[in-house]
Amino acid sequence: MRYSLSIVAVSALAVEALPSNENFQKRLPNGLGKTPALGWNSWNQGGCDAATAEVALRTAQSFIDLGLKDLGYTYVNIDDCWSTMSRNSAGELVPDPNKFPNGMKAVADEIHSMGLKFGLYGDAGIKTCAGYPGSEGHEEQDAKQLAEWNVDYWKHDNCFTPCQGPVVQTCPNPDGHTKTWYVKMRDALQQSGRPIFYSLCNWGRDSVWTWGAEVGNSWRMSVDNWGNWADVVRIASEAAPIAEYSAPGGWNDLDMLIVGNGKLTPAEERTHFGIWAIAKSPLFIGTDVTRMSDELLKVLKNKALIDINQDSLGKAATTFTPSGAAGPVTGQLYPYWAGELSDGVVVALVAPNGAQTYSVNFSDVPGLGEGSFEWTELYSGRTGSGSSVSADLEQHGIAIFKVTK
Repeated sequence: MRYSLSIVAVSALAVEALPSNENFQKRLPNGLGKTPALGWNSWNQGGCDAATAEVALRTAQSFIDLGLKDLGYTYVNIDDCWSTMSRNSAGELVPDPNKFPNGMKAVADEIHSMGLKFGLYGDAGIKTCAGYPGSEGHEEQDAKQLAEWNVDYWKHDNCFTPCQGPVVQTCPNPDGHTKTWYVKMRDALQQSGRPIFYSLCNWGRDSVWTWGAEVGNSWRMSVDNWGNWADVVRIASEAAPIAEYSAPGGWNDLDMLIVGNGKLTPAEERTHFGIWAIAKSPLFIGTDVTRMSDELLKVLKNKALIDINQDSLGKAATTFTPSGAAGPVTGQLYPYWAGELSDGVVVALVAPNGAQTYSVNFSDVPGLGEGSFEWTELYSGRTGSGSSVSADLEQHGIAIFKVTK
């Protein structure tokens, strides 16, 4: 969700001790999120104007026509602005009749008939970020209604929540721990009678990665991806130190994709999508899928990268420091990334500052070691073997290698 008011920056990440195996077992027991969610969200496409049945159904059909469904893109999610500005006399949320003339269940059922899933957006406070009714005090009622509508996914935002002082859109001094209000909706969804993927959107507050897995299936670990290269850099830098908190059932959510929004170069779009994929973030397209260029489709339909994102081992890639290289710097994009896979290791080389040639010895890569390995570069299809790999990268470019013995 993007806000009309300036958002208060979250302080530098205070990375706590990495979770023990025991903590990894404390996952939300709803059977969902075994791999990161793939789909589309309406907000980046058109804000409130894209929150309509027509857009949702057109997007769902495009998933089929463009082969996105076959690659695992499943969720068609409507973000803020889908309801009327007030609840009805029974206290229920009401779909805007101009945007959803046949109601919400009809849309969900039609999307289900296509073999896809349907998601909606709400808020933990008294209002959503755009000023529509929030779920505070209505958690059980709203969860029951979502189940009745056959909704599959619920994104729970953090605007207009309890505040020390006036309740405002983005509270600088929350009155309590955000986990308190996210647990309320978790319990309500669990009691609704329908499995609903629960997406926490508290902007990384209260070190959500340390407790998110017992509350939701994914959790936003930072403030928003506003749509520029600087945001890609910032979020990637913040995601790397907390990679170990992602695991099947619950994932660090790096926010919606901004590929296709016209602000990134083609190289930056490949890097953005590539890091989100290997970091095991949910991948939600945020552009009009009916108008995507062939070049953009090529990025979003990269099956090899999607397979890595959906790898059953569920280990998120993070940075590593080769021998003789300087270590990562907070707030900067680091050139060296790697992550274990069920059938190998993914290695990424990134050029954060100008065109450059990068190389790495496999002996420096966690999970590999001495010896010769086979590799495939996942954007170009280039293959090779040996004890190292290198890439000539343009500014902000990336090369991603799947390495196997």
